[in-house]
Amino acid sequence: MRNPFLPKFSDLPEVLPIFPLSGAVVMPGVQLPLNIFEPRYLNLVQGALASDHLIGMVQPKGEDNFDEHPLMHRVGCAGRITSYSETNDGRIVIVLTGLCRFEIEAELTGIDGYRRVRPRWRRFVEDYQEEYPPLPEREQFMGSLRTFCDQQSVEVPWDDIARMADSDLVNLLCAHLPLGSDDKQALIETVGLHDRALLMRGLMDMSASSRGLATEQRH
Repeated sequence: MRNPFLPKFSDLPEVLPIFPLSGAVVMPGVQLPLNIFEPRYLNLVQGALASDHLIGMVQPKGEDNFDEHPLMHRVGCAGRITSYSETNDGRIVIVLTGLCRFEIEAELTGIDGYRRVRPRWRRFVEDYQEEYPPLPEREQFMGSLRTFCDQQSVEVPWDDIARMADSDLVNLLCAHLPLGSDDKQALIETVGLHDRALLMRGLMDMSASSRGLATEQRH
């Protein structure tokens, strides 16, 4: 059942505040905790809470998170603030729950130090589907995932993973697997679930093959 607090696709906003942050990926249905302390992003959170609770997460181009106004990729994902708490030292701790991806149509004039864009949602209407056809090669996908996680020393609750729906699993892995920011961006921009799973499997297999080859060469 869909969360009744989330907006309908037709109600998604025409203006979206943006938080550019490398490696911080939210995808539909996935939760992303954020520790907010910069004044401009404190303002962003307060502004979002005063309106529709939505924030767009976008990866900057390049790895410099200290650039005040980084170039951004054109595709990100909006999340809704579903948890909020204040700390005594002036921070805000929130949880974003991923809602829908978007393309940046245009950047608008910023407010209170944070950036805003005009989003285009239509390309990613599939993010609002509640049911998807099963992945045709889930067993092979899981095999690639096990090999990748073993080589990366990533601990995975395999029993929980086995019970997850395909869409929840793939989107969760997009956000949390230790992949490079360019690989994560490629996954964000891949519209269909099956295509995204195929790309992810290819990235995992390529990484595992590269690490295996490096190990052989050291010996």
